[in-house]
Amino acid sequence: MIRIDAHHHLWRPVAASHPAAGPGPRRRPHRWLDAPEMAPVRRDFTLEDLARETAAAAIDRTILVQVLPEMDETTEFLALAAGTDLVAGVVGWADLTSNRLSDTLAALRAAYGGELLVGVRHLVQSEPDPDWLNRPDVHRGLHAVATAGLTYDLLTLPRQLPAAIATVRALPELTFVLDHLSKPPIRWGELQPWASLIRQLAAQPNVFCKLSGMVTEAEWNNWSASALRPYADVALDAFGPERVMFGSDWPVCLLAASYEDVVAVAEELTGSLTETERSEVFGGTAARAYRLGKEDL
Repeated sequence: MIRIDAHHHLWRPVAASHPAAGPGPRRRPHRWLDAPEMAPVRRDFTLEDLARETAAAAIDRTILVQVLPEMDETTEFLALAAGTDLVAGVVGWADLTSNRLSDTLAALRAAYGGELLVGVRHLVQSEPDPDWLNRPDVHRGLHAVATAGLTYDLLTLPRQLPAAIATVRALPELTFVLDHLSKPPIRWGELQPWASLIRQLAAQPNVFCKLSGMVTEAEWNNWSASALRPYADVALDAFGPERVMFGSDWPVCLLAASYEDVVAVAEELTGSLTETERSEVFGGTAARAYRLGKEDL
């Protein structure tokens, strides 16, 4: 079984202790890392760092996901992925509201490593309008993503799930992947209304879900598998293992847990599944959702 981590990032932030230029990938400002609580991850995280973590956790391939709403980052991620056997695909960023989105996606596909572009993501969680996903220009953009044969990663908060449900229903031709279970309120132990909304979303057959980002939605210094289990159980029951995939959310996860711990708790939370079902969560689902062929694996 090929084991896939379906969600991780890389970054080299600009910081006072680092020059803006230097060897390796370009440094970029990451304003979200300026918050005091982000200090533990306010440093470089490279492919070499990732390779050490995946090797120790017996992860074979990964999906590299955009961090910044910048085309240049996506182009660079594609080039990085082209130079390693570890990254099987890239979920990049493009402006969903642009009239030229189709041309942009075609240009990304034509770039070095462009064959590794498997999806697009926008930071919907940062949009102040909870109904942003239902805008006509956004739906037009999502249709262009579907026409390009790409998947769309949904990064939402629970309050944005009603718009996500309506959008998924309106675009049955597009494959959606829900990131981080839509960030449920794990640290407060609340299930509703999140669980009901997740079940409504899962009722649409064109949606997959990532078992990811859970440790950082719990208490960072006091989380446990038992605290995560009710949320994992809702996702597994609503979507079924054939539509759930493991993602580490590394290096964000390091705020609460090591890479190895995140893999271990996902294995514990899926421990009651059959071997076939676990193979879906840890590989098969991601391969289908992102249309990874044998040549990618």
